Amino acid sequence: MTTAFPFTSALVTGASSGIGEAMAELLGEAGIPTVVVARRTDRLQELADRFEHFEVLAADLTTPSGVATVVARVADSALPIDLVVNNAGFGTSGDFISLDPDRLADEVRLNIEALTRLSHAALAAMVPRGRGYLLNVSSVASFQPAPKLAVYAATKAYVTNLTESLHEEVRGTGVHVTALCPGLTRTEFQSVSNSDSYASQYPTFAWLEAREVAEAALRDVAKGKALSVPGAIYKGMVSGSSILPRRLARRLSGLVQR
Repeated sequence: MTTAFPFTSALVTGASSGIGEAMAELLGEAGIPTVVVARRTDRLQELADRFEHFEVLAADLTTPSGVATVVARVADSALPIDLVVNNAGFGTSGDFISLDPDRLADEVRLNIEALTRLSHAALAAMVPRGRGYLLNVSSVASFQPAPKLAVYAATKAYVTNLTESLHEEVRGTGVHVTALCPGLTRTEFQSVSNSDSYASQYPTFAWLEAREVAEAALRDVAKGKALSVPGAIYKGMVSGSSILPRRLARRLSGLVQR
């Protein structure tokens, strides 16, 4: 059964794999015209070949030109975008001092700077017309320290905080802003972030599938929720993080990574 969504059009960054690809597939199955954005044009074209009214937009969001290309598409009033999904992002695992600082700079540039610019473009287009949806992909890592994923967790803390702030700023305008905060999800993230070595330590029941995360996210942004946290385990974790002393949270996070 095809899910009905209130969106009339969409744009999804990081649509070539993982949660972004799953979201694009769900939107395509619902017949929603969607702009799919990523660096890997071949994968985007495979999506576009499967669904009508899909538009391929190749862009590297770690570069100013890539960001400008997507900002221009979001701002195009002749082809308005109803839902913007900021999904593109990556992490880097390891001891902070051993990591490549240029890669970390790209991580901050993509996870924070590109997302901020696209969020601004989306709301600047949506608020005046009194309608729209912005979905920023964060992580449960945004709610506590994450030794050996320090920069990733820090960037996601920014995403969650920014998104919740924007949710309140646009309250009553007809625009909905939601932060998706998934836990462990089976995607390419583990191989890209070089975290395969400890990902295997977690039990099977702790893992979510990309499609179930995408379904929850699209459902929650349509409902106007500020936070979307798929999975009972992770809902409990997020709730607990608000009452756990930060000193203890830091210590537990460090032990998990050993």
